[in-house]
Amino acid sequence: MASAPNLRDLPSVDEVVSALEHLDFPRQLIVAETRLVLDEMRAEIRAGQSPQSPVELVKNRLLALALPSLQRVINATGVVLHTNLGRAPLPQFEPHFGCTNLEYDLARGRRGKRGFTLNRFSSAWPVRPALLSTTMQAAVYLALNTLAASYEVIVSRGELIEIGDGFRIPDIMASSGAILKEVGTTNRTHIDDYRAAITGRTRLLLRVHPSNFRIQGFTARPELRELAALGKEHDVLPYSPPKHGRWYEATLVRSA
Repeated sequence: MASAPNLRDLPSVDEVVSALEHLDFPRQLIVAETRLVLDEMRAEIRAGQSPQSPVELVKNRLLALALPSLQRVINATGVVLHTNLGRAPLPQFEPHFGCTNLEYDLARGRRGKRGFTLNRFSSAWPVRPALLSTTMQAAVYLALNTLAASYEVIVSRGELIEIGDGFRIPDIMASSGAILKEVGTTNRTHIDDYRAAITGRTRLLLRVHPSNFRIQGFTARPELRELAALGKEHDVLPYSPPKHGRWYEATLVRSA
């Protein structure tokens, strides 16, 4: 006869995380999900239940997070433009054309909240809930306005670019209330240029991805890790786009 499950039989957080490190997920997220699962398993054991393998439970949760949160649904409510179902149906582009569960909890069969997946991811880091904007220009504006309005933001002269429709880095920065502080030259900017420009009013180091042009030859710009180290040294956040995508596809990179 199998013995009843015991709290001492549960693995440690480190043991579960080590077993899942081969998965393509940030370590912080694996740790956060592991802690949630172990807390739930402790409650089940105290209630006399036999929980499943913690490694498999965490793995399944992580894989579920990687799936698209929006699903196509059929609007049979009688309300033509239903707020919870995305109001006006999306254009016919697979896989999410038509109505979606934008603000509807399919598991519970009732109204849900927008951004639930974003907030689930953001819970793994010590940050406020995430915000999703429909245009990336708006995302840059919101980040600059929230983090650096009336303060200095340092950016290389070689990254003061314009993209289609006339969106310019200096214009968006001015609209946000941030104060543009240029460093370096058009073709060469060094980490010491950023370091020399930092003052008590500096809030961000802005890194811009040159998506629609390229300068070749006698060029230089610091690696993102160098900016992160400099930001950590002076308690300033580096603000940068990911490795792929345009400048306005921007994310915050903490100097850790």
